[in-house]
Amino acid sequence: MVIAEIYEQAARRVLERCERLAALSALPDGILRAYLTPEQKQANAQVGQWLTEAGMSTWLDAVGNIWGRYEGKKENAPALILGSHLDTVPYAGRYDGILGVLNAIELVHMLHEQGRRLPFAIEVVGFCDEEGTRFGSTLIGSKSVAGHWQDDWLALEDDHGITLAKALHNFGLDPNRCATAGRHCDEVIGYWEVHIEQGPVLEAEDLPLGVVTGIAGARRSNIRVSGQAGHSGTTPMHLRKDALAGAAAIILAIENTAKKFGGDVVATVGQVFARPGAVNVIAGDVILSLDVRSQNDTVRDQVLLAINDSVEAIVALRGLTFSWTHTHSAPAVLCDGKFQAIFADAIAATTHAQLASKFLPSGAGHDAMAMADLCPVAMLFIRSPGGISHHPDEGVIPQDVALSLSVMMQALESYAATTEVS
Repeated sequence: MVIAEIYEQAARRVLERCERLAALSALPDGILRAYLTPEQKQANAQVGQWLTEAGMSTWLDAVGNIWGRYEGKKENAPALILGSHLDTVPYAGRYDGILGVLNAIELVHMLHEQGRRLPFAIEVVGFCDEEGTRFGSTLIGSKSVAGHWQDDWLALEDDHGITLAKALHNFGLDPNRCATAGRHCDEVIGYWEVHIEQGPVLEAEDLPLGVVTGIAGARRSNIRVSGQAGHSGTTPMHLRKDALAGAAAIILAIENTAKKFGGDVVATVGQVFARPGAVNVIAGDVILSLDVRSQNDTVRDQVLLAINDSVEAIVALRGLTFSWTHTHSAPAVLCDGKFQAIFADAIAATTHAQLASKFLPSGAGHDAMAMADLCPVAMLFIRSPGGISHHPDEGVIPQDVALSLSVMMQALESYAATTEVS
């Protein structure tokens, strides 16, 4: 598959810039760039410089998102927003979020170098807090842009007791103006996000790119299983009310339930806390986490009901009790059908139909979830070698990055050819 030299050069620049941003970290032996930290300020300054060099006007909004704008053929035209996030988890990889921002800058840079303007403006955004690493509330940047800033976020505290309000002030932002980061739907015609897949599907099918159909809705809960603690040596097996053994049976039932429903349903128990937690004591109390996801919210909720039925049967058989605490709920978000078609056609055109379009869901959350409340959204996935993400070994293939740039430019040109904005 032949990729034009201009895109190979652009991909090299994107990857070099990923390395430069990776050096802006709070950790001496890994990558950590959290919300409203000196490292984020440094990243915003660097990205702001690249936005300016690409021909854009730049600004920082009221919650800390960094923006660039490339005007269309007419000034003040509605904008197509391209971007992703610049914050990271602790000991992160170099590409999750960051690659999408730098990919977008390169696209505008190429248009600027050629002196080309589209019927709409292009805005590039580096969202400030997708991961929620510091304050625990994910998508603060994109939710704010979509008009969903919440004043109660100001009271959130980090591990050092610093409130979000204080952190905003220290960063040079006014906590009383955060709601002004919201954009109006008349200003925006869509949001496109390029992102590494963070999973193994594309690599398993030997495909460099995939068109995202939607982002799975997630519900998270804690299930508390209660029994009777007792001495491990003196309590006969048939007289035990072992909460941990019951929790183990529940975990297997959760796995089997998800497999039974099939499709894109996934259910995960990622944490188990047993008490009293001594080697010679039967566990009397266990809390296990549950994360259930699907692109179909109705199916997802049916899975939860089926899991509840299984839990009821298991605890009844074992003489245990249980209770639920629901901790998180986010609805599924579907990507815009027109945008999906544009991306698929761009893949076909760019590769001369050598590469079939792969449509796949995203099990992970992204800024596109929040932006869907503002405008139609679309996502293009880039293959993740080994399916690794949120880890220092996270990687990309340079040729895939070059191809993504070529495909996105073709998508922009196709969309521009059929779009009229006032």
